[in-house]
Amino acid sequence: QGAAMALWGVGVTVGPILGPTLGGWLTENWGWRWVFYINLPVGVLAYLGIATFLTETKRGIAGKFDWFGFGMLSLGVGCLQMMLDRGELLDWFDSVEVMAEGAISAVAFYLFAVHTITAGPTGKRSFVPAALFADRNFLAGMIVIFCVGVILYASLSLISPFLQTLLGYPVVSAGLIIAPRGIGTMLAMFLVGRIVNHVDPRHILLTGFSLTAFALWRMSLFNMNVDIFTLVWVGVAQGLGLGLLFAPLSTVAFSTLPAYLRTEAAGLFSLMRNIGGSIGIAIVTSVLVSNTQANHAMIGAHVTAFEHAFRAEQVLRFWNPFTAAGQAALNVEITRQASLIAYLDDFRMLMIVALLSMPMAMLLKAPGRAGPKRATGVVAD
Repeated sequence: QGAAMALWGVGVTVGPILGPTLGGWLTENWGWRWVFYINLPVGVLAYLGIATFLTETKRGIAGKFDWFGFGMLSLGVGCLQMMLDRGELLDWFDSVEVMAEGAISAVAFYLFAVHTITAGPTGKRSFVPAALFADRNFLAGMIVIFCVGVILYASLSLISPFLQTLLGYPVVSAGLIIAPRGIGTMLAMFLVGRIVNHVDPRHILLTGFSLTAFALWRMSLFNMNVDIFTLVWVGVAQGLGLGLLFAPLSTVAFSTLPAYLRTEAAGLFSLMRNIGGSIGIAIVTSVLVSNTQANHAMIGAHVTAFEHAFRAEQVLRFWNPFTAAGQAALNVEITRQASLIAYLDDFRMLMIVALLSMPMAMLLKAPGRAGPKRATGVVAD
């Protein structure tokens, strides 16, 4: 199971990492609309593959579909996603639309939680069985995978604009610089597939979070002169760290669940990863914008026409505070420096998320550590 989850995780984690590379090439050669068009042939191939190789599984539990639970969960997730997507554009809770979406999402999640709890532990009448939340491993695993989603998607949403807007890399070059992360992830996945059944998965998780935190710490030290080699090896280190997380986390989270709960658990597990990514992207984007504005005001307050630096002819040639063109150029440079500090703050914040996830990983119970059972006279399969 551990090896299978590692192979499955290759697609789950490498896909988002290699996405910017393919997207950059498509944007440069075919136009930005092809970033969306490319999903059509991929989706058709995926459907044909599923229809050809997967057979329908007979469900052992009979009962009506829980439309109310499904509707409340869908409404809650949908409104939450809308709030996160629109919040930055509409100045968050100063907007009536964002407040309405947040309120609807909160009410829908509350009704879903009450409906799930009152349906009983077996969950025969609920869309998501309440028994899932009684399993310590799965509950802790959902929290950890939420944090992994925050780190994975939020860091990717930062590094692409960082390379393009601040360092000036073309879109294709930025995608190629990001691509080695996927190589690191694939190497880590194949390594985990070999060792996950022989090593305590919690130790692998701690190693993965440590590597991820180290990479994010190194990213928080970037400057305008960072070279390609540093960008690549830091990306590979982060890819290795993320690759060490998914397979052991999935293995441990599902190890104590009964078989009849694993289908619902898989959907909920993926949902938490995606919600973590959405919330992470919204938070780092909001912090980036607000910190850029605050840093711009702070730096600008110290840049006056009376600074000694403006007495140098080389400086006045580009940043002359006494001319309109010089003031505009000076404002552009202050904005670049303010944005750089804001990016570094975001990387540091994601590093803290990785460090705080490490104690939560230790709450997971390692599977298969109970030792041999006493013989009872019954021959086991």
